[in-house]
Amino acid sequence: MRSSRALMMILVSLLAGVMAIVFAARWLNQQTAMATRKVAVANVNLDLGQQIAAEHFRMVDWPSGSVPEGAFSDPAELTDRVTRINLMRNEPVLEAKLAPKGTRGGLSAVIAEGKRAITVRVNDVVGVAGFALPGNYVDVIVSTKDERKPKEEQNISKIVLEQILVLAVGEEAGRDDTKPKAVKAVTLEVTPEQAEALDLARSVGQLSLVLRNQVDTVPVATQGITKDALLGFEPPAPAPAVVKVRNIVRRAAPPPKECVEVFNGRSRSEQCF
Repeated sequence: MRSSRALMMILVSLLAGVMAIVFAARWLNQQTAMATRKVAVANVNLDLGQQIAAEHFRMVDWPSGSVPEGAFSDPAELTDRVTRINLMRNEPVLEAKLAPKGTRGGLSAVIAEGKRAITVRVNDVVGVAGFALPGNYVDVIVSTKDERKPKEEQNISKIVLEQILVLAVGEEAGRDDTKPKAVKAVTLEVTPEQAEALDLARSVGQLSLVLRNQVDTVPVATQGITKDALLGFEPPAPAPAVVKVRNIVRRAAPPPKECVEVFNGRSRSEQCF
């Protein structure tokens, strides 16, 4: 009798323990569900300027306390949006990484407001051996002639544009840091004034691109370098000034004369000795 009663108590205890575990697990799941939020992440790698389709993203649970600013919780908000930068798989899709609503796909979608895209022809040397990739910054050097100077001193090279964003190399706007790309053209993002300067620069001389550190934003004011300065030639000394001396002969002033007034009746005269 006692053994039956003890067995019954053991079974009741086990049943209560199982029920407690079930209720605890259910409570934890509810708390977890309440502490997360659905967030859209990239389902595949997306290139800049690419139009987003339904298969390009998926919704995942994200801790509510660490949801990135600009994240999307409604899949409908991503329909026909265009990426401004490259997105990696499983990366959250944020508003800052997308072009404005209504933008169509392509390179024009990634051009910043007020900027323009201009393409310059390059070779392996001018294009920094292919290491100038989309997203990098470059300076532009022009090698030309300064016609204001004598013919032998006209050659000059000077930086004319600084910190110019590379939008595309060749026909590719996607960024791939695994290897350099040997291309014949580079597309740069410039202001309208910079576009005018760059167009004039390539018409008056040869262009070169100088790869720049992405975090280096300090402008550098240079005077350019001439052939004489490059080779260390000293400028010719100015010709000595020629001073002409003129001999001026001054004549001695004549001695002063003594004059006497003579009155003869009503007439008057003056005699000097």
